[in-house]
Amino acid sequence: MFESINTMLTETLGPLGPLIAVGALGLILIVLTLPTLLKKRADPMDRLKRDGVVTGGKRDGNAALRQNESSAAKLDRFKNFLEPQNEEEYSATRLKLMQAGYRGKGAVRTYHFAQFVLGIGFLLLGALYALVQSATGNASGQLILLSVAIPGGIGYYLPRYWVNRRLNARKLEIENGFPDALDLMLVCVEAGQSLDQAIVRVSRETKAGYPALAEEFETVANELKAGKERVTVLRDMAERAGAQDVSSFVTVMIQSASFGTSIADALRVYADEMRDKRVMRAEEKANKLPTKLTLGTMMFTVPPLLLILIGPSVYGIAVTLGEFNIGG
Repeated sequence: MFESINTMLTETLGPLGPLIAVGALGLILIVLTLPTLLKKRADPMDRLKRDGVVTGGKRDGNAALRQNESSAAKLDRFKNFLEPQNEEEYSATRLKLMQAGYRGKGAVRTYHFAQFVLGIGFLLLGALYALVQSATGNASGQLILLSVAIPGGIGYYLPRYWVNRRLNARKLEIENGFPDALDLMLVCVEAGQSLDQAIVRVSRETKAGYPALAEEFETVANELKAGKERVTVLRDMAERAGAQDVSSFVTVMIQSASFGTSIADALRVYADEMRDKRVMRAEEKANKLPTKLTLGTMMFTVPPLLLILIGPSVYGIAVTLGEFNIGG
């Protein structure tokens, strides 16, 4: 199918027919998308503020400053295009970015904007490369299409790869630092401090070694100071962290508060389990190491060894056969 389309475009538009067709298709898609991007309904509240109705007939002195918002706010006019319209998809993307450490108001919008810009940018670079290859006459139609489509796909999925990498790194950091944080929290609680004070102290002490975990505890402390319920705050922490250890800790704390048991006893038992779990993770990685080294050993050790052992014999056989052929 690609060959027939390539032949038809080449016969109709010349050697650069496939590239011209791809460029025309992209231009048509952009023209069709522009009305949706630029269409933005006027907010009635903004119109009332502009007319001075909301401020009691007086112009707000900071109106000019509000109009000059940050670069992230400039993407508001494109929010219908840059944000998922499905609420479930938007919530999933928002949660994923929060777990990766991006908690800004326009994080989802910036994420999709980065996907759009990088996708278009890499697509243009691929089109430029395909144009150079077509000028030399060494490229087929299928190669031109791949040269344009593959860079565009890479640019589109690059932000997703970066976010997933940040998410996994942050989750690993939280899991590694959580046993130490629990030990410190247990010491604070047994010393007479309340759980809220212990969380504040843990967030301050763990900031140097585990900044992601310290950020989570600091957020919990600020929400508790603001008057939010402890159960809700702890559940939000488990959702933001995305780690199973934190979710289990939150469950233990909620159950301890519900049944009226000692928080220090619950922390002591759970801290022991977290330490054992960290040791088990280290042992698991150590047991996987010989299996991972097997491939490297086979690739870099066995071939030179076979060359040393069998090489002289193969050379001797080759010389013998050569002499036999010459003598015959």
